[in-house]
Amino acid sequence: MRKDRSRWLIALLAAVTLLGAACGGGGDEEEDAGGSGSATETETGSEVEEFPANTTMGKIQQKGELIAGVKYDVPPFGFIDPQTDEVKGFDVDVAQEIADRLGVELNAIEAISDNRIPFLKDGTVDIVASTMTITTDRDVEIDFSEPYYIANGRILVAEGTDDVETLEDLSGKSACTALGSTYEGLLKAVKGVDVQLPETYGECLELIQNGSVQAVVTDDVILTGMIIQDDTLRLVGEELTVEPYGIGVPEGDTEMKEFVDGVLQELYDDGTYDEIYQEWVGQYTDTETEIPDM
Repeated sequence: MRKDRSRWLIALLAAVTLLGAACGGGGDEEEDAGGSGSATETETGSEVEEFPANTTMGKIQQKGELIAGVKYDVPPFGFIDPQTDEVKGFDVDVAQEIADRLGVELNAIEAISDNRIPFLKDGTVDIVASTMTITTDRDVEIDFSEPYYIANGRILVAEGTDDVETLEDLSGKSACTALGSTYEGLLKAVKGVDVQLPETYGECLELIQNGSVQAVVTDDVILTGMIIQDDTLRLVGEELTVEPYGIGVPEGDTEMKEFVDGVLQELYDDGTYDEIYQEWVGQYTDTETEIPDM
């Protein structure tokens, strides 16, 4: 993990430049999806199942696009490529695979921690792929796919901060996490912490860079994205939590959940998940692909 961060950033930007348009669909299959009642094919030649018009999948096929809520400021899971202004990343690629299997275009819109559940509930998005941890409280409001990635909670500090290793060490200091994240309650439970709750993690990065906060607390993969952008930052302490990411789908939509779970299983089985993992995580962290238990 502690490799040369400048080289890491250069490698990441090179990778996203070479990667195909991750947030767009295109091709003849989108034009045909949901229209004729006959099976269509993806660019890889696999057939696209056409779903009944009264299902969520059928409605998505009829409108010709899958609207997915993703992060725009958390490389390597979802971020705007500065060279192309396209949104790319791990979550975007997973959402693209779901769109491909419906034979539709992907429309990846920004969904920050605080609005991703409201977006799903009010129909602004069809799914949420936005570094979202599966929790009991959230599961009351929406449904989740099976876990597709396991993150861990960590603490990020600036170089030269030597007195922070645990959450308790943040007492008397300022710490940042995004509004609506699972870490909001965790930080507020520590006596004496000045908790800053901006809407995005990009703002947390700015706050720790300008010295307004002494730490950022969230998932390790999000913090790693900050280190990619600023190699004077570092992770400290032990893992705080286990954070299983799930794809958010509308509450009670069993068919949509089963469809998304089926897509994830296909990605595991045919090696696509391994390619996505290595593209966005493995090659930068020197870790092997870790497939969550379904």
